[in-house]
Amino acid sequence: MTAGSPYDSSAPDDALEHVRRALETDEPAPPLATLAAAVGLSRAHLARAFRHRYGLPPAAYARAHRFRRLRAGLAQADSVSAAVAAAGFGSDSRVYERSDALLGMSPARWRQGGAGIAIRYTTLDSPFGRVLVAATARGLCAVEIGDNDDALSAALRAAFPQAALSREDDGRDTWLAPALTRIAAELAGSEAPTPPIDVAGTAFQWRVWQALTRIPRGTTVSYAQLATTIGTPNAARAVGSACGSNRLALVVPCHRVIREDGSLGGWRWGLARKRAVLEAEQITVSALPVARPPRARTGR
Repeated sequence: MTAGSPYDSSAPDDALEHVRRALETDEPAPPLATLAAAVGLSRAHLARAFRHRYGLPPAAYARAHRFRRLRAGLAQADSVSAAVAAAGFGSDSRVYERSDALLGMSPARWRQGGAGIAIRYTTLDSPFGRVLVAATARGLCAVEIGDNDDALSAALRAAFPQAALSREDDGRDTWLAPALTRIAAELAGSEAPTPPIDVAGTAFQWRVWQALTRIPRGTTVSYAQLATTIGTPNAARAVGSACGSNRLALVVPCHRVIREDGSLGGWRWGLARKRAVLEAEQITVSALPVARPPRARTGR
């Protein structure tokens, strides 16, 4: 413990909470060495403990928090530059370099509520209800499950209020074709390549979503197990939040994550549908032929 530090090494949660507050409020964000000295931990210990607690290294956490402030400020600020400065970024260029991963679109486009973005969508029937599939020119942006087309279309409009939405029902639209192929494969219980994705998310959310796509069909994991898989064993709650933020039903299979006690937990599209999807996956997996080892060849 460093001289003058009010944080005892036996109370690391207090130290980590102090670091988190500093990363969110101090401008500029303190360097790791300064934070480590303030709480009496080594830089390596602090970096490791902070990542386990909050899901991101300190520098990435500070950057993600600034992007959250930027998203909130873009709608009210007089200009993009003003919002960038208010969020604590040193220059517009740093924001634009990372906006694809952390905003899902450019800051100016975000400030305009997605104005100018063309989104094609269609709906199809499934054993779990009606499915809406929507894509931009860059990739899949929404897969929603609901009771009827009107409600699904209204939800898409609410999510992208300024985008140019157009419905495509001929099935030949080049933007939607890869997404529809993937959805058809999911509904049939087979595999297909994941189409390009165009959704907004933090670095931590992307790590969770990518891990979700690696959960085998017909199996489930707990939130804690998924947190451990991505190297953040103490971030089960943050993992649950990232799963709840997923808007790509079936394609990013957050339905395969359940609670530690085996109960289903939550799902954006309803627990009854989650149960039905899991049961359908287990049936298709159990129906697959079992590969037999090759028969040994005998000499003559």
